[in-house]
Amino acid sequence: MGAAIRRIVLTHAHIDHVGSTDALIRKLPGVEFVVGQRESRLLSCDFSLDAGERGKKLFGYPGVKSRPTLLLNDGDRVGSLRAIFSPGHTPSHMAYLDVRDGSVIAGDAFTTQMGVIAAGVFKFYFPFPALFSWNREYAAESAKKLRNLKPVRLAVGHGKTIESPLAAMDEATELAFQQCGKMLN
Repeated sequence: MGAAIRRIVLTHAHIDHVGSTDALIRKLPGVEFVVGQRESRLLSCDFSLDAGERGKKLFGYPGVKSRPTLLLNDGDRVGSLRAIFSPGHTPSHMAYLDVRDGSVIAGDAFTTQMGVIAAGVFKFYFPFPALFSWNREYAAESAKKLRNLKPVRLAVGHGKTIESPLAAMDEATELAFQQCGKMLN
């Protein structure tokens, strides 16, 4: 688009989402580096859990040398993006609602490679959302939270962007709650 890159905004600290962070920041002096407050600990390879947090053993976090210049909490804004705390895939995953057009950048809270699937869901032919998610109960709640934003567009870290995603998000969220043995309220 020809515009300068001004910000690097992360959804979470897994290796496939932070791999080029340090190199990009070196090449882009003055760029703002933005991540969720809680997730920033994982960037420093601090795998301690907060009181009440529970989930699978944390892995896949190589850390980065660069330090964030802005830490976000649920509801904070960076440009046109509103941070949406959506734990489950990681303890402090963040999604982002673009307030200009109603798009949700879901990171890995959903994937769309084999249909719309919520983090934590196991499907025999596509087990990755379950294998690489930290807590499937939190992930189901986060899927519901993101769906309730009524996005007009769902952009994900793995798969194509989906236009008019509500019906597919409903099905994915329902399956996520079924696999947790809970009812969707």
